[in-house]
Amino acid sequence: MTEYGASGIYRRNIVPRSQHYNDRVVAVGTSAGGLDALRALLSSLPSDFTVPMLIVMHIGAHRSFLPELLQPACPLRVVDAVDDVPLEPSTIYLAPSDRHLLVHRGRTRLSAAPKENFARPAIDPLFRSVAAEFGAHAVAVVLTGDLDDGAAGAAAVHACGGRVIVQAPEESVARSMPASALAAVPTATVAGLDRLAQAIIDAVHQPIQGVPVQVDKRRIEIETEIARTGIASPAQLDELGNRSTLTCPDCGGVIWQIGDAAPLRYRCHTGHAFSKASLEATQKAGLEDALWMSVRRIEECAELAASRARAAQTRGDDAGARSERVAAEKLRKLQQSLRQFVLVNPTADEDGSSPGI
Repeated sequence: MTEYGASGIYRRNIVPRSQHYNDRVVAVGTSAGGLDALRALLSSLPSDFTVPMLIVMHIGAHRSFLPELLQPACPLRVVDAVDDVPLEPSTIYLAPSDRHLLVHRGRTRLSAAPKENFARPAIDPLFRSVAAEFGAHAVAVVLTGDLDDGAAGAAAVHACGGRVIVQAPEESVARSMPASALAAVPTATVAGLDRLAQAIIDAVHQPIQGVPVQVDKRRIEIETEIARTGIASPAQLDELGNRSTLTCPDCGGVIWQIGDAAPLRYRCHTGHAFSKASLEATQKAGLEDALWMSVRRIEECAELAASRARAAQTRGDDAGARSERVAAEKLRKLQQSLRQFVLVNPTADEDGSSPGI
């Protein structure tokens, strides 16, 4: 980890970048608490900052007012990204609602591909696309947010020679997303909000140094293509990872585990993708739902047994009534035990995070 402002510059080997593009690019991802963080970051950029910046904030399918909210604070042009336009200098591109934002052949691309980490737009697709396109000329920035969207994408940028900057987790409204990115890229630059803009400026002006090494970008390119086209074949997923016994919580399809090292990730053949944290969060939420559904079902069974006991008593069937009352009492005790178990064993994380935040 590099604390911003410390003496010395972290140097590492890098990947030669495609010769098609000469400029650098900055990609930013944020979630909970992101509006204030973006305002602070964009207001600190100088008017002569020429590097295109692409931003994903978890806004889901809701109408986005981000351009109107961020433009007054920013000296650069702030726009909702549209599909298939060339990247322009001194422009901030915002992912619109319900679309992934990517870069392909130097142009913006919007995609309605399946959600990643239960979000669309999601951060990982953007980061992977700039890693594949710009290699060592890419800068990925992870701001405040819950869970760990952006961690795998930041790792991809790092693997391709790019730079990663993380908002100081202790200064973030929601620390889990920057903390996860830092766990995935321990050498990332860490900066508080008041120093993030300068950290980005320094990163894009630092020369590309180090002895070039070759990194197999095939997996990054496959996942970027899936996010761009929305098409994922079992053959591609077999190339990315191994089939697991898990099923997709979104569509019920088979899930592939991508890689064996952190950050662990999962994909289904429909195209949904999950980090370990996001999949775990939704599984916990689903488990709690299932337990409460069981409580309800047991209550209904107990009421049915009590109803049968009353009907048997009306018919004069004392033995049948006693049998049904015993059954109803057993079910009520089971329901009470299960209810108490759920109440004292909440499945939610202590920080209250949940999928899609």
